[in-house]
Amino acid sequence: MDRKRLAVSAVIVAILAALVYIQLRTWKGFDWALFFSQTHRIHPIHIFHGIALIYLGYLMRAIRWRIFLRPVRPKVRSLELLPATLVGFTGLALLGRPGELIRPYLIARRTELPFPSQLAVWAVERIFDIAAFTLLFVIVAFVATAPKRLAQYMLFREVGVVLIAISVGLTIAAIAVARSGDGIARWVERRFGQTTKWGHHIAERVREFRGGLHTIHGTSELLQAIAVSVIMWGMIAVAYKEVTHAYHVDALDIPQTQVLLLMASSMVGSMIQLPGVGGGSQLATIAMLNHVFDVSPELSTSCGIMLWLVTFVAVIPVGLLVAHRERLSLRKLSAESHEAEEKTSSDTESFTRSV
Repeated sequence: MDRKRLAVSAVIVAILAALVYIQLRTWKGFDWALFFSQTHRIHPIHIFHGIALIYLGYLMRAIRWRIFLRPVRPKVRSLELLPATLVGFTGLALLGRPGELIRPYLIARRTELPFPSQLAVWAVERIFDIAAFTLLFVIVAFVATAPKRLAQYMLFREVGVVLIAISVGLTIAAIAVARSGDGIARWVERRFGQTTKWGHHIAERVREFRGGLHTIHGTSELLQAIAVSVIMWGMIAVAYKEVTHAYHVDALDIPQTQVLLLMASSMVGSMIQLPGVGGGSQLATIAMLNHVFDVSPELSTSCGIMLWLVTFVAVIPVGLLVAHRERLSLRKLSAESHEAEEKTSSDTESFTRSV
């Protein structure tokens, strides 16, 4: 596992180095004095508003997870899930992808539920995130007026079409798994289980995901989860707007409806991140500001970094405080969660072979 992570980190470093090199080649006349002067002019009140909205977003995530848990743990309160949410996102910010499983692992411990069941909820949560953001993005791209004023408006619409395709594909897959999850899992094991260990691994993920879909027992829970997801992503969009508005310059007076394109670039860039450093998110946001919104390189760089700090890093102080109060080690939690995941896959594979 360590070698695997090292190899992945090496690839990420190489990609980020190439992107940084390209940016430096493009911005040979980068004015560092202007960069620092623009950063110093930020109005803190807007940054605080943005951070407050991001923290409210974490509360909304806890509320949504409570909705998912209602069929099995009806008495669990959202505030009971908030510490695990804050610690989990802190682990993700500091450790990168190895910290992703901390949140479902902690929630499983707190609610005394099997870890695989919360991995399933975590997977379902991803679909709601993508679908909610897609809904907002498509409404903006095809209905709102402000995006049509962009020179790259067709890019806006193309991104919307891609998001629609992804959301529809995930929805179809979810329906198929909900109806025939066991059959799909058995087919995967028969087709790939004899030649590679990934066959059993994928089959187990299918079964877990099917269990996660069963947490939504009725139309009421579904509508509540959708509403919470849309509201949460709307709040995140306003947080982005607050950060750009904090500079009080015309170049960053980006309409709220256009901000969603900036968010989309950040989300794509976040797929290439170094633990505690980031990289992909900032570079993608900076490139979008510079090439699509025609913001100067210096101002794009300052705003891109500030957006990353507000939306991704700001959770760290409170998350570490909560972890310290509850005597939790992020690295230990990360290791335990991955061990639990591997044990689940190993147990399932052994059971399947015995049968």
